[in-house]
Amino acid sequence: MIKRTIWLERIRQSWQKAPLVWLTGVRRSGKTTLAGMIPEARYINCDLPSSARLLLDLEGFYESISETVVIFDEIHKLDNPSQVLKVGTDHFKHLRLLATGSSTLAATKKFRDSLTGRKRVVHLLPVLEKELAAFGVKDIKKRLLHGGLPEPLLADKKDPEFFSEWLDSYFARDVQELFRVGKRRNFLALVEQVLRHSGGLLDQSKLARQCGISRPTVGTYLDALDLTYLAFFVRPYHAGGNQELVRQPKVYGFDTGFVTHVRGWTELREEDLGILFEHLVLESLVATAGIEAIRFWRDKQKREVDFVLPHGRSAAHAIECKLNPDKVPTAALLAFRGLHPKGENFVVSPRVKEAYKRKINNLAITFCSLGQLVDLIDTSAR
Repeated sequence: MIKRTIWLERIRQSWQKAPLVWLTGVRRSGKTTLAGMIPEARYINCDLPSSARLLLDLEGFYESISETVVIFDEIHKLDNPSQVLKVGTDHFKHLRLLATGSSTLAATKKFRDSLTGRKRVVHLLPVLEKELAAFGVKDIKKRLLHGGLPEPLLADKKDPEFFSEWLDSYFARDVQELFRVGKRRNFLALVEQVLRHSGGLLDQSKLARQCGISRPTVGTYLDALDLTYLAFFVRPYHAGGNQELVRQPKVYGFDTGFVTHVRGWTELREEDLGILFEHLVLESLVATAGIEAIRFWRDKQKREVDFVLPHGRSAAHAIECKLNPDKVPTAALLAFRGLHPKGENFVVSPRVKEAYKRKINNLAITFCSLGQLVDLIDTSAR
């Protein structure tokens, strides 16, 4: 069993702030396996009818617990999951609870209580770049092609059937149960288009034409992708000027394995690596800062900065993702800094072994690896 220490520590830190951790993430990302690594825990599989019977007398159940931690796996399967968690957090304060689910808690209509003040959320992502050594993956190209779900990442060859079956299961067990989407073909057509054009600007009208559905339906389906973590929506950073993009977000698929699957890539060419590495950088930034903190920048001349992290009231860090650190897009960075002068500039590349700084066109830039970027960003946030 591969120990995902980053996430175990994240859960531990969350318990120091609240008695309940909502461990969420896409199907087969390793939530159950991660939960099983927690010591001194009572595990409840809420998929089983016997678990529902066990929880009929909540006070009696909690009074019988000798462990310090109670894990409710797939808790949304219960009829009244919020009551189960509320009783545990309010009346058995010596316990720490962990509940797992494949969507945001708000998406599950069974939760009649939002459990405000009692919970912290840990969003388990596909295997991060920092975790690859623990999984025995030495070549980053394998992570980009296979994706970061543990099963396909550890496989010797990429299996298209895994990804097709996963998408079918995702629709049947996550989307249907939560949102009652009737048109499977149209919904999965939208999923395919989002993954196929992952990393590009979101155009809802174009998606509506491609999938044969109305624009309002596209909006509803995109909300479902957001709430079930199948896509990341990155909003533009701007100061309200008429030369900057201010509304249209970019959309990224949650995992590079699915992006390569829908594009039919069974091997990667050099020109394929750039956009996939950009996805990997985004996932690490989401794990560090959260998706709400991440922006991108683009102006009407189509100059673009891959990612922007607001820092304080008026500063922003600019991040460019480059396979070749010698090819620095200084025109875009200079244009961005002309409007937003405060903040640090980073070029992140898998070919950088030790971080260094250079001044190009009077612009100070830090060149670093992805792991070093995460450490630098984390340090600057303190």
